[in-house]
Amino acid sequence: MTTEEIKNSLLNLSKEEKQAFILDTLPLLAKEVIKEPGFMMQLLPVMLGILKESGMDLQQLISFASMMNTQPDQKV
Repeated sequence: MTTEEIKNSLLNLSKEEKQAFILDTLPLLAKEVIKEPGFMMQLLPVMLGILKESGMDLQQLISFASMMNTQPDQKV
């Protein structure tokens, strides 16, 4: 299966299926690719764009991250 076929299949999922897919696979995909600083610099604008489209601002995200950081570690 090509990356284009995978992309098209993912785009045809329902909203709920897309959400579940992102939550289930993003942590697994990120483990390998976050080790490359160049990729992280490419990913940051994408993540900031997603954040902006969501209506949440960076300060809200920082506050949320701060709250999450004070909670005991949870297995995902």
